[in-house]
Amino acid sequence: MTTAQPLDVQPTPLALLLLGREADPRSERGVECPGDLPSPSDPDLVARARAAKEKLGDRVFVLGHHYQRDEVIQFADVTGDSFKLARDAAARPEAEYIVFCGVHFMAESADILTTDAQAVVLPDLAAGCSMADMATAEQVAECWDVLTEAGVADQVVPVSYMNSSADIKAFTGKHGGTICTSSNAKRALEWAFEQGEKILFLPDQHLGRNTAVRDMGMSLDDCVLYNPHKPNGGLTAEQLQNAKMILWRGHCSVHGRFSVESVEDVRARMPGVNVLVHPECKHEVVAAADYVGSTEYIIKALEAAPRGSKWAIGTELNLVRRLANRFASEDKEIVFLDKTVCFCSTMNRIDLPHLVWTLESLADGKLVNRIEVDPETEKYAKLALERMLALP
Repeated sequence: MTTAQPLDVQPTPLALLLLGREADPRSERGVECPGDLPSPSDPDLVARARAAKEKLGDRVFVLGHHYQRDEVIQFADVTGDSFKLARDAAARPEAEYIVFCGVHFMAESADILTTDAQAVVLPDLAAGCSMADMATAEQVAECWDVLTEAGVADQVVPVSYMNSSADIKAFTGKHGGTICTSSNAKRALEWAFEQGEKILFLPDQHLGRNTAVRDMGMSLDDCVLYNPHKPNGGLTAEQLQNAKMILWRGHCSVHGRFSVESVEDVRARMPGVNVLVHPECKHEVVAAADYVGSTEYIIKALEAAPRGSKWAIGTELNLVRRLANRFASEDKEIVFLDKTVCFCSTMNRIDLPHLVWTLESLADGKLVNRIEVDPETEKYAKLALERMLALP
């Protein structure tokens, strides 16, 4: 009888990441926090955050994305969507530290647009974006090879959503493309079609499809879906040759939850309700809604809405709840479109303990969780961003 030998099994890098160990600076996946966080039950957290921020003074500039928790938003110097915040950071060159309460790709964009003398800090490195992780540099390079073999690459202009990694933005810049936000996607596509005959839209299929079909009058048949997990993206050369929009198979895990049934249900429960959704929602949901627009559009629409109006909003719950509280005094009834509570889980990783730990570390002279984009990637990513800034 032989004695069984112990298996020499080594965990893969992905397994370590999922376990909250090790680090992958080029990914949206999370890693463990290197410091000791204060307890969430500490009654002095608010006072500690305020004291650390006051000690830092003008050396720190805190950015808060609309989807952040209220406990974090209260300490933001400015709030907004991802691109607005990155631009706000670039407009504050005197701030030594940019604390970005958002997710990884947003902090990367801020690092690209700020000076080398500024340090961009993400309070929790596990605050990532599942959509951004759905398109890696290796996958997109392989896709370009597929387009080349199909004989269409020289006709294709890449347009990448702001919600993408610095690597994808750099790929876009290298290949003559531009970045877009949910606010200017139509302008970006119009510009791209002036440069070429086809668009590779990364990484959110829904924003690409909704913009092409709803805003630009294309048909669904003009769009094909490239699946990076299938040989040749699951498409034939003929399909690629006939398509105008080559959509990447990516989506937002929050906005993708909303359904036509959600819309029908809220209309039945709230007669006269206005349904307002983000263009990251599925095409059929956008078609069933009354209004469609970016986060900033949603906020402005509710600001302009008449007293006593009813609204069902299809976007992240932190923002919807904040808007409902803000406009309650004007008798505006604002509800979340879906019955199921759904926060952006990675956005929610940045909580008050992480913010306190970050601010206190900086106040003590310890730079933590810095997000840095390498010079080569930054060069081409910035080129793509500058093309967006130059859009009419």
